[in-house]
Amino acid sequence: MATGMLHSHYLFVVLFTLIYLIKTILLLSDRDELLDTFKKKTKVVEMIVSFGFLATGIYLMTQLPSVSTLLIIKIVLVFLSIPLAVIGFKKKNKVLASLSFFLIIVSFGLAQKAKESKAGPEIATINGKEIFEDKCTLCHGSDGKLGLSGAKDLSLTQLDHAGIVEIISNGKNAMASYKDVLSHAQIDALSSYIESDLKKK
Repeated sequence: MATGMLHSHYLFVVLFTLIYLIKTILLLSDRDELLDTFKKKTKVVEMIVSFGFLATGIYLMTQLPSVSTLLIIKIVLVFLSIPLAVIGFKKKNKVLASLSFFLIIVSFGLAQKAKESKAGPEIATINGKEIFEDKCTLCHGSDGKLGLSGAKDLSLTQLDHAGIVEIISNGKNAMASYKDVLSHAQIDALSSYIESDLKKK
């Protein structure tokens, strides 16, 4: 469920940013009539997107083991941008509207930075064997030879490292894709484990 929520959140973020980008461009270019028309036509959509953006964000935050400083700053910026946007677009104040959009962009940049900093130290602690035991043994077995549900015998694979990464990432036949379940570093570690410990054993 968390993966689905994450994808939904990204979708809402993109739509939310796109709506505010268009409104900001129209306001800055003095297209007041077009801006009013756009606001009327997208009012319901904007409400749905804003609610979805906040709801999925709050849900994902509750799933975190701890709340980082960067995340707190991001939340503050997002909540600060909302009243600025409301006042800015209502009064057609270019400075407030632009500041609101700027804060939204900065908050998303902080979220990405937090994600990258979180991924950094993970690389050193990734254990390919543990990932294999958790995700793969049901069909492949602990030695890679079980062959349940059509799973290939990993000891006989002719694939190189890149080929193994490709199959794990995108799946094949009955095997599901893991690119949305495992990070790039985890997939790489898992592939290395299959290559060094299971292949040709």
